[in-house]
Amino acid sequence: MKDIDKTTRKQYRTKVGEDFQEIMNFGEIKFSKKLSMRYGENPGYPAAFYEEDGASGPNMATFEVLQEGSKGLSYINVGDMDLGQRLARKLTSIYENLQICVLIKHEMPSGVAMGTLPAETFEMAWKCDPLSNFGSVDVFNYKVDNTLAELITEPGRNVEVVYAPDFSSRALEILGSRKPLRVVKMGAFCDEVSVDADLEFKRVAGGLLVQKRFDSRIKSLDSVDVVSKRQPTVDELDAAVFTWNVACFTRSNAIVIGTKNKVHGIGSGQRSRIDAAEDAIKFSFRGYGPQDCVLASDAFMPFPDVVELASKHGITAIIYPLGSIRDADVIAKADENGIAMIVTKKPDQADSERCFLHR
Repeated sequence: MKDIDKTTRKQYRTKVGEDFQEIMNFGEIKFSKKLSMRYGENPGYPAAFYEEDGASGPNMATFEVLQEGSKGLSYINVGDMDLGQRLARKLTSIYENLQICVLIKHEMPSGVAMGTLPAETFEMAWKCDPLSNFGSVDVFNYKVDNTLAELITEPGRNVEVVYAPDFSSRALEILGSRKPLRVVKMGAFCDEVSVDADLEFKRVAGGLLVQKRFDSRIKSLDSVDVVSKRQPTVDELDAAVFTWNVACFTRSNAIVIGTKNKVHGIGSGQRSRIDAAEDAIKFSFRGYGPQDCVLASDAFMPFPDVVELASKHGITAIIYPLGSIRDADVIAKADENGIAMIVTKKPDQADSERCFLHR
């Protein structure tokens, strides 16, 4: 059994050679090979990372690997870093004076928190869901100091990558003591402008899907409207803007529950909205629980079942898009249960914003 275990572990550490071309062009956009990966999504398959020529600011073209760790950056690591940095950047643009910590697992947020102290903000994010955060890529919009580095490397906590705009010299020494850990510095701070072609690509067999990158317009209390009898409190409105923007970076179908400074539970990638809601509530019990949270749904609710589930678990407000033929039934159920319903449009707008993500 011991020999079998060694062989099994070896496949995850063995680098696969690749001979991909150095330059790739998609129309007028040019990509140059930056890194060969250990392997792709799965062992045995070659992979590489290409940076977009001319890209600048806080994005994947500008990162610097400070510590490769014993395995080097993987294909999945870079995808996680990208999603985490984009979410941290978005939140930084809304909450300019707060420190933000985003934990990503398999290209889905697993913990997000905002605060004023480096170590405490990380702890808040970790405690959102300690089980899912085991093996996470941890992204910060602030400098990692020695106290935070000690928390990240404490016994029993497993972190794959630390990705931040800066590190103290002592923090680098502490992080260096954890041999498998990869330490990566952002090319710019999250509050700077990221510049690239602003297009998203998805390879499909025999073709390529291209779309303009989504950027939510829900940035303040002025960006939303209320359709329920009960008006939300200021804290609920703040939590609605925060959880909606986390939902924008969560695989659909997505439900995010939380308060104004931290996520409590995330349900992602489900085929049914009620399943996503049930997951978000279930996972919240690993950390802070669902009581007094706001729930964000990335699309409209086809039935009142999510509202009924939210009420049962003490959730007090919901942010979501209108668009269902049963919108009136959903709002009536919310009114019946005293839940504030916040919609993703201004009062003078006809259409709500939805935020599907399928990475």
